[in-house]
Amino acid sequence: MILYNITYLVPKELIGKWLKWMKEEHIPGIMKSELFEKNTLLQLMNLDEQDGLTYALQLYAASSFDYDEYELKFAPALRLNASEQWGEQVLTFRTLMRIVQ
Repeated sequence: MILYNITYLVPKELIGKWLKWMKEEHIPGIMKSELFEKNTLLQLMNLDEQDGLTYALQLYAASSFDYDEYELKFAPALRLNASEQWGEQVLTFRTLMRIVQ
């Protein structure tokens, strides 16, 4: 199984709107690809919150083939939408991991 993790740093003044957008638009858009089996949205704790709050979206794919297909067919449009919505206000960091146990 593959875990695709996207970490977001969200300014405090945007949190309400950003969470609503994530739950109602962005995550459903990702899951509409049918290439991830499940997702979890988390808030990181015990961090310096001076620049905002940090969240992680974890997406679980059955194989690297499914992830690659998502990246090719769906990710560009979803990232463009996110960029148009938030610009450089919300910082993101992506990590791809293989679950070994």
